[in-house]
Amino acid sequence: MKKITSLLLVFMLLIGMLAGCAKTETPDAPAVTPVVSEPAAEPVVENEPVTLRIYAQYSDDDTKVPYDYAVEQLAIDYPHVTLELDIQAQDDGQKLQTYAATGNLPDIFQVGLSQIETFKESGNIMILDDVAKSTGFLDRAHPSAENIIYNEDGHIYAFPYAGNELVLWYYNKALFEEFDVKVPETYEELLTAIETFKANNIVPMSIFAKEKWITTAMYDVFATRFDPAGITKLDSGESKASEEAYTKAAETLNELVKAGMFADGATNTNYDQAAALFYEGKAAMFLNGQWEIAGSAEKLGENADWMWYPVMPGYEGNQYALSGGGAPGGYAVNPNSKHKELAAEVAAYLSEKYCEAKYMYRGNPILAVKVDESIKPEMPFPTMMQKLDTEMGNITSTTKFAWGLSNPLFKVAIEDQSQFLMTKDYTPTEFVEELDKVIERMNQ
Repeated sequence: MKKITSLLLVFMLLIGMLAGCAKTETPDAPAVTPVVSEPAAEPVVENEPVTLRIYAQYSDDDTKVPYDYAVEQLAIDYPHVTLELDIQAQDDGQKLQTYAATGNLPDIFQVGLSQIETFKESGNIMILDDVAKSTGFLDRAHPSAENIIYNEDGHIYAFPYAGNELVLWYYNKALFEEFDVKVPETYEELLTAIETFKANNIVPMSIFAKEKWITTAMYDVFATRFDPAGITKLDSGESKASEEAYTKAAETLNELVKAGMFADGATNTNYDQAAALFYEGKAAMFLNGQWEIAGSAEKLGENADWMWYPVMPGYEGNQYALSGGGAPGGYAVNPNSKHKELAAEVAAYLSEKYCEAKYMYRGNPILAVKVDESIKPEMPFPTMMQKLDTEMGNITSTTKFAWGLSNPLFKVAIEDQSQFLMTKDYTPTEFVEELDKVIERMNQ
């Protein structure tokens, strides 16, 4: 019986050993993972039709003509791309801020420096360094445009099309001759001109003060009469509005408002209305950027001209200090766009074509990028542009436009306060006190 039991035990051990040999896996061998076939990726269709939404200026010939030309050229070189234009509101960037806050930013949108700084913090703007190189944009940029291409942090956030632009003081030569008014070179001569034009039912100066950037420029014009740096020292927090130069500028502008230099209701007047007064001979002077040269030359011919800002007694050395200048800005790109790489390439393309159109059709050689030598202006540059080109060497300094201000707090404050200063009931003291409060917060 014991033998039988022993044989059974041996038999069972043999079966166990055979079963163990049947397993080929060893303790060191990795487990075999079944291979599962993944569905093939959908093929990428090159030049698939794409619609890009763009938020851009489109209000007058100086913005419509270049934009339309750029779109026409885009249809030739990028036939698969369609632009859906959302016209930029004249609201100092409020609509764009709302778009950003609600996650509704267009693929491409126009920005100034303050918006760049704001959108950098919120992650709503794309860094364009690589695209600027790959598209050749940097190779074609004017050396003098470096300050308007690169942000202070060394990155590129927008493709500019305008060069370092200026605020010009335009006037109608025919009206000055008709009423025997001397083109004012001094503040006293300006007051005399205002008095004469008012007596003859002519608005001395037309201004579209519904837009705050131009009221900022108007204040800056007089700030440069006392300090060539103008509002740039306030923007940096280096100076206060209560310092002599800035207080005097506020007092001067307030005095001119009370003297009737501007039409009643100027702060409710838009560009079209203000320009019409000047073009129709109802206003003797007009303030705008140098891009206005083409429009005024077209409407007034050789009767349109520009003059240096009148100087103040004791500050004659500041005659050639001008308001304006340049800062980073132009066509920016939404980093969350579904087609952000294409949008960035198109933004660079639009900027260059915009420059071509400004050169060909708007008589403006002050651009961000070089125009090909084969491209010729449609007609000789207006006399005013030739004059500016000749006088450029006399300009001793420039400041900034409102959209080029680097501190968002100051930008909002100076735009609001300068617009308030364009009304008779707002005092220079209020202007100074409010600005100083903001500058104090900036420096904390």
